[in-house]
Parts: sequence; C-alpha cells; structure tokens
Amino acid sequence: MSAGLAHLIPIVGVVAACLALGVSRATYYRRRRVAHPRPPRPTPPRALSPAERAAVLATLDSERFVDKAPAQVYAELLDEGVRLCSIRTMYRVLREHAQVRERRAQRRHPTYVKPQLVATQPNQVWSWDITKVAGPTRGSYFSLYVVLDIFSRFVVGWAIARTESAAVAKSIIDDACRRHGIQPGQLTVHADRGSPMVAKSTALLFSDLGIQQSHSRPHVSDDNPFSEAAFRTFLYRPTMPERFGSLEHARATFAELFDWYNERHYHSGIALLTPADVHLGREHGIIAARQRVLDEAHYAHPERFVRGRPIHPAPPAVVWINPPATAASLASTDSPQRGPQREAATPLELSAEPPRARTAPRDATGREETPALVRAEPSQPTSEAPPTH
Repeated sequence: MSAGLAHLIPIVGVVAACLALGVSRATYYRRRRVAHPRPPRPTPPRALSPAERAAVLATLDSERFVDKAPAQVYAELLDEGVRLCSIRTMYRVLREHAQVRERRAQRRHPTYVKPQLVATQPNQVWSWDITKVAGPTRGSYFSLYVVLDIFSRFVVGWAIARTESAAVAKSIIDDACRRHGIQPGQLTVHADRGSPMVAKSTALLFSDLGIQQSHSRPHVSDDNPFSEAAFRTFLYRPTMPERFGSLEHARATFAELFDWYNERHYHSGIALLTPADVHLGREHGIIAARQRVLDEAHYAHPERFVRGRPIHPAPPAVVWINPPATAASLASTDSPQRGPQREAATPLELSAEPPRARTAPRDATGREETPALVRAEPSQPTSEAPPTH
C-alpha cells in the first residue's frame, strides 16, 4: 500500500491516489508523521525512595511473611503499628522483581504416549474392559467385565456384577492368571483409564503378579480395539435380550455366550478358526484338514478355480495394538486373506490340464484393467464387527 501511494501521489495527487487504493487520507497523513520519543515520566514526589522499596521487598520476602499475601502482611503490620506502604504498592514492588503470579494451580495437560503392544503367541497381551448391560428396570444396569487375549481372541476371564469395582476386576484377573499359568514378566494387560483400571489395588495386583500395565490415551477408543469389537459381537447377538430380569439371568446368558464365542464362533480375524483353536494351539491340524478338502475340490474341478489352487489362510503371526508404520506396511502385504488364498497352478498339480497364462483383461486402448470383483485386501484381519477382534 505504501509503495502504491508513493507511486501514484506525484502523478494524480493525494486525494485521487487514496481513493484509487481505498486508503483513508487520515491514515496516510498519520503514517507520515514522525514519532517523537516520549520523555521519561518524572518520579512523583510521593513515591517511595529506592531504599524504602528495598525495605518493603525485604519485609515481604522475610521468613515471617514469605507465604502470606500482601493484604495479610498489610493488616498484620497495622496491628503492630507499622505502615510501610499501600497494598497496591506492595504488589508493584513484587511485580518489579517477578514475584507475582497466578496463585491457583493451573492444570497442565500431560502428553500421553500412544500404547504400542505386540503379541506373537497367546498369553502375551490381554485386553480388558467393562460395559453396561440393561437390568430389569429402566435406569438399572449391570457391569460386564471381559478379559480376552488379543492374539487368539480367547475370553480368558469374565464376570458380571451390579457395579464397577476394582475388587471385582482384581478377582477376575487374578483367577485368570492362575488358570492360565501366567509367570512373572510374561504378560501385559491393556485397558482404558476407567476408575477400576487405574485403581491402586489393581496396580498392586499387577505388581505382585509381575504383570506390565498398559493404558489407552484419554478419549481414544482406537487404543483398545479388541475389547471394543468384542463387546459389539457379544451385545449384538440375535439371542441377546433387551433387558436382563436378574443378575442370575445375566450370568446364565453370558456363560452360554462365552462358551459359544470361545468354542464355536469362527472368527474372521483369525482365519475362520475359533478362539479356542488358536489359544490351545490346534490351528495347524485344523488348517491341514481344511487344506485337504480344498485340494480335493480343486482336483475334482480345476476349471472352477480360475486363480489356481486355493490355499487356506493362516491366522496372523503377529498382532498389534497401534502398530508402527513399518509393521503396518508389512502387514498389508503379508496379512492372511479373507477366504482361501490362491497360488498359481503348476503342471504337477494340474496333470490333466496344462498350465494357462492368466492375464488381466485389457480395455479398448490395450491397457490392463483390474477386474471388477478383485478387492484390495485390508491391512489387518477384521472380524464381522470392526475394528478387529
């Protein structure tokens, strides 16, 4: 703006230049004025001398008055027949020496580290949480506690109680550790920051058992995905009642539910195996038996398998909570596929039919295009209720 005015004013004048650039003439003239430094303000004759100000500061910083507000010091000195200065002058002296600040403890928001946990076998990382289920009357609820293994998705412990309590959580985890033979230093237990999770009694139990404790960041549900997905699977079952008539009714219902989930639920996140199969190490034999069925089907009708011999997927070898970027990129290429995987047919496998070269269809310009039915595979295995459980 200044450069434009300086260029236009010698040609068209101040009025026309300011009008053309949309600048007020008062602004133009005000900016042309030379700012003159103000003379130092004289010291009022009634001001305290430097020696008196030093005496005030020494009095306020003395051991007797160091923890008292200026108003308290002023009143106490008046009772003793002493007046150093006004309360406002005391604050001025303190401010000159940077001794005045907000007395209330201001809240400081801590930086929470993103939890990153990895499991390569069962009983390395457990996740637990509490959710509410409706009781017999409106406004009444029971608390459902569930502890599961993130590698196998196996429910290792559960309970239902009338309230959330650290004592109940302590009992469940202690019992689960004993039943599964958890050794000190073996297990990490992950949870959110609910009151039972961060209770001192829970922390002492983990310390006694040699368990490492992990917590989600506040208000970040993705930090506990396995428990959140499990609750969605449990509570959206078709047989789940809208309300439970009593605590005994709820316990009987969830006992049957968790038996089904552990033993008969084919989990898509672990290659359509049941959590018990993976948790107890039965997956290799089951996958081998399923592979024989796929091989027989392929041998009987190889023409129906246009992508070659089907390969049954394996459950993930590594399971993460918040994987780092490198682990996520590797998982996107090595993760088990939904449904049987495929591999190219070989002459030995298709002795009745020679191998055929399979290429992607081409468009009118001759470029390869992706078939409409081919989908990008997810970076992590998922269950029927996202996120992965």
